[in-house]
Amino acid sequence: MMDETPLNSAAAPRQTRPYMSADYGVDFDKGNMLEWDWARERMAAAHNYWVATTRPDGRPHVMPVWGVWLDEAFYFSTGRQSRKGRNLAANPEIVIHLESGDEVVIFEGRVEEFHNGDFFERFAEVYEAKYAGFRPKFEETNGYYQLIPRLAFGWLESDFVNSATRWIF
Repeated sequence: MMDETPLNSAAAPRQTRPYMSADYGVDFDKGNMLEWDWARERMAAAHNYWVATTRPDGRPHVMPVWGVWLDEAFYFSTGRQSRKGRNLAANPEIVIHLESGDEVVIFEGRVEEFHNGDFFERFAEVYEAKYAGFRPKFEETNGYYQLIPRLAFGWLESDFVNSATRWIF
């Protein structure tokens, strides 16, 4: 579990092309890849995010959440007794992606909890500003999570072969 100061793991990922078959037609010239700022801006601006977790029996579970991009990382919450919360308690591995298939940003990684304190207050302020006055209150029945990414992917649907990018953390 995290201390009061979350990690800042998303600051400078290494940019590469995703592994894929030549059948996709991806241009492996690295000059056309998306910049990390492009992905960060979309994460900050998005309203809804899809979160994929895994049930204890291995079946996937996907649900939308609200969240915020703060201090170069993504944060969200869910009820501890929700399916997401129970899945994350058993297995913190996660996939998070934007709603859009036109401007794609997908993260693979794990989550760590953060707790009440100064950082929670900053999280609540940013969350309240983003979600029209809805301010989270710290409750023991909720889990508050930071994404610790391993990989991220991004591309523009309109220019997939040129824009497909992978970031390694």
